[in-house]
Amino acid sequence: MSSRPLRVATRGSALARAQTGHVVAALHEATGVEIDVVIITSEGDRSKESLASLGGTGVFASALREALVAGECDMIVHSLKDLPTAPYEGLAIGAVPEREDPRDALCSRDGQTLDELPEGARVGTGSPRRAAQLLALRPDLEIVDIRGNVDTRLARVRDGDLDAVVLASAGLARLGRLDAASELFALDIWPTAPGQGALAIEIREGDSIPELLSIEHSATRTAVLAERSVLAALEAGCAAPIGATATVTADLLELSATVYQPDGAAELGCERSAELLGDDHLVAELLGQAVATQLLEDGAAEIAPLSGPGPEESA
Repeated sequence: MSSRPLRVATRGSALARAQTGHVVAALHEATGVEIDVVIITSEGDRSKESLASLGGTGVFASALREALVAGECDMIVHSLKDLPTAPYEGLAIGAVPEREDPRDALCSRDGQTLDELPEGARVGTGSPRRAAQLLALRPDLEIVDIRGNVDTRLARVRDGDLDAVVLASAGLARLGRLDAASELFALDIWPTAPGQGALAIEIREGDSIPELLSIEHSATRTAVLAERSVLAALEAGCAAPIGATATVTADLLELSATVYQPDGAAELGCERSAELLGDDHLVAELLGQAVATQLLEDGAAEIAPLSGPGPEESA
């Protein structure tokens, strides 16, 4: 790389800019490198249609990736849960920083928990997974398909249009809005999207940006690789009703995944672990594939749409 400032591209939403700001600050503090931020508008940002109608897991990522390939920037920052699992020709993940809290948060108008919401309460989410999980625990709820940034979604609760929304606690934390959460769902009963809470910095293959080593977190990369390997092996999109949770403790990788029927009436889960004694990334991929194979053998494809990419989750 030349001595000029590095250029990082991001979407223009408040959350995307906040996430990129955390990466820029961490890189500058660790290495002193100067970084310019480039704002890119994606199709997902321009369209007002529902995520389901946009079709395709790259609706937010594609414009950023095109800018990177075209040389308009040197790296881009993604929410890993929204990044398609298929590799993108000419690009590679240069760093995965340490993960934020991966849990989902319920944000209700009066600080109520999920159990305390009134019968028939209107709860907003744009995620089929979250919709299925809500209905599995509270089949009386009215699930409302929503779009928009975090502030827009929270405003619908504040203004009385919705009783609650479900958002990623990591996004709330990065925006300084975690006080809006009335309940954080435990991962053992409410697994979240593969990669949720983690960021990925994507670069061009062949480029050398040694500064990225300062923010790489190997345990996070291994865990999210295992989670995303489940998604890839199931041939499901980022918004398929699938939750996955992986943890790295010493030399042990533990992975659990759950596939939900969209109406919450059925679910299938699988848990496995593997020792990390060699190539951590290979172990993570193989463990994810093993979990996906078991889920398919148990009938996951019969209860959930696993036939290919779908819309990505947001917030």
